[in-house]
Amino acid sequence: MLESKSHSQAGLKSSTKQKSTIFSTLAGEKSSSDYKKEQLWKPVYCSLATTCLTSPLIEKPGGKESMPQTPPFSAMFDSSGYNRNLYQSAEDSCGGLYYHDNNLLSGSLEALIQHLVPNVDYYPDRTYIFTFLLSSRLFMHPYELMAKVCHLCVEHQRLSEGDSDKTTMRKIAPKILQLLTEWTETFPYDFRDERMMRNLKDLAHRMASGEEQTYRKNVQQMMQCLIRKLATLSQYEEVLAKLSSTATDRLTVLKTKPQSIQRDIMTVCSDPYTLAQQLTHIELERLNYIGPEEFVQAFVQKDPLDNDKTCYSERKKTRNLEAYVEWFNRLSYLVATEICMPVKKKHRARMIEYFIDVARECFNIGNFNSLMAIISGMNMSPVSRLKKTWAKVKTAKFDILEHQMDPSSNFYNYRTALRGAAQRSLTAHSSREKIVIPFFSLLIKDIYFLNEGCANRLPNGHVNFEKFWELAKQVSEFMTWKQVECPFERDRKVLQYLLSVPVFSEDALYLASYESEGPENNIEKERWKSLRSSLLGRV
Repeated sequence: MLESKSHSQAGLKSSTKQKSTIFSTLAGEKSSSDYKKEQLWKPVYCSLATTCLTSPLIEKPGGKESMPQTPPFSAMFDSSGYNRNLYQSAEDSCGGLYYHDNNLLSGSLEALIQHLVPNVDYYPDRTYIFTFLLSSRLFMHPYELMAKVCHLCVEHQRLSEGDSDKTTMRKIAPKILQLLTEWTETFPYDFRDERMMRNLKDLAHRMASGEEQTYRKNVQQMMQCLIRKLATLSQYEEVLAKLSSTATDRLTVLKTKPQSIQRDIMTVCSDPYTLAQQLTHIELERLNYIGPEEFVQAFVQKDPLDNDKTCYSERKKTRNLEAYVEWFNRLSYLVATEICMPVKKKHRARMIEYFIDVARECFNIGNFNSLMAIISGMNMSPVSRLKKTWAKVKTAKFDILEHQMDPSSNFYNYRTALRGAAQRSLTAHSSREKIVIPFFSLLIKDIYFLNEGCANRLPNGHVNFEKFWELAKQVSEFMTWKQVECPFERDRKVLQYLLSVPVFSEDALYLASYESEGPENNIEKERWKSLRSSLLGRV
């Protein structure tokens, strides 16, 4: 890691401090979402059609000795992408599943669904539950899967009704509840669909009828936890919508307010290390709202064996994933705006050096997404063309950061640094060392190419489960990273500025750049005249 300033630890907060949300006070504030597409080092507009975090998992309640103990996400997959010892039982009674060296490689969709549902002697491993619930939406709607699970559970209940002492049902009911709990905790956004919620309530009620009070209480706790998560998500989305609807371009603000009384980021937060910590707050909170299913739903296509149903992608829900990509672009444009806005060359140079220090601290923290957004903003054409300004900047530290995030060899340097941060997180002794925030658009791109490079079905019609082990491995790693709680103190003033201050559009950035350092050729001169005419009404 790069050398870090000693007082960067000063922002660590007490673990006893109550967690609050960044967005709770920003609903009425302004931000900008009108961003333009740039090139490789420019803000990454991750088109989900071409370039391509739920709440933290709740551990199993104590005292449930009859419940299978399952590993956390970080221990779910081995280095090859498959779990090597999932299937301890004999061949599945449902048939239709194909194994090799004790690994499930493929199976019919119906057999995989039956493999998900517990019975008296069997409960699926958590790795299988996560992988199948994640990937099944490539073949069917979640509510259709829930309906099939409910049908199979009811069949188990019906077959056990002849058991006079009801021991069979007492063994099955807690396992079914455990499966439903896994589903609601890991994929809570599925239950925004009224059909899902209705099936969940019906099945939970059926399983609870006649059972002991403790079981009914567990059902109630599961439902209450799910409802809380969905309510929190709705509040978050409302705040994002208000921020977007009140967005204002920075140039509009400058026309109505003299630049001499405009704030810049250094007047709000003079310490680059504090700014890096506040960026990490935003990154982790936004990551936390991305559901694992959004990675798959971004790429859902019509199942070739399903001729009757409409494509699920028509109703895909990837709002939180898209909002996170938009945050990356906003941060890049904010960096470029702050650099291009000062009138004096020395002030622009000082701002560049400030952001270099912010980016370096982001690297040290493990916040690679903010790091890349800052580098992207500093490499946008309106900034990079400011040659007189850059001549006054000590660029050695920036060159090191650019080398770390060099896109050549498929981002080899970055991937090496990411592996190091991930390893540090596994052996961390403090919350700060657990932080891993990946360059998100590259993560999306990796998952996209994994999805595109392997068929969902084999020639015999079986589901290619080998592919989905690898997909689940990548997503589960992300799930581990997004559960980390930010250890730094919040600075509400800085957070509000980062999330709501207006930024320049692309045209406004070019105009500000030409006003700072004049055009160098006829093409730039013509563009400058055009921009002055269209944006300022001047010739």
